[in-house]
Amino acid sequence: MKTLVKTFAAAALIAVSTFAMAANKPVSKTEKANVNLSTADFALDHYVAVTTAGESVGVDQLFATDFNQKIQASNAQNNSRDQVVKYLKKQKGEKLNCVVSTDILEESADYIVAKVTLKFEDFTKTDLVTLVREGNDWKVSRSINSYK
Repeated sequence: MKTLVKTFAAAALIAVSTFAMAANKPVSKTEKANVNLSTADFALDHYVAVTTAGESVGVDQLFATDFNQKIQASNAQNNSRDQVVKYLKKQKGEKLNCVVSTDILEESADYIVAKVTLKFEDFTKTDLVTLVREGNDWKVSRSINSYK
């Protein structure tokens, strides 16, 4: 009888510990973490974190479906949303060694244009970012980069 009680107690202990571990499982790669983009300020701050500090959470959520990036340089480039998202995901954890400043150039109830300046040791990157309201969230719809 004692061995039967011990067996049931051990089985119960194993079951409880298994359920406890399952409840604390980490988020899988297929699950997406949501980022609060309810204000233009939150969206702009998240854009800066994604592009300069290697933040990768919510990258898919941040950009509008019609997002377009233009790079003004000696060989001008256009990048689609998919190209930019793929690039930024590869940069996960990479922090740029620069000083960042942001200025709001134009603002309305449904869009905002901001100037994000990244000062590196040898050059400066200026990024004009347009954010638009889509439903309850703000999304980056356009980015124009130039270098000096």
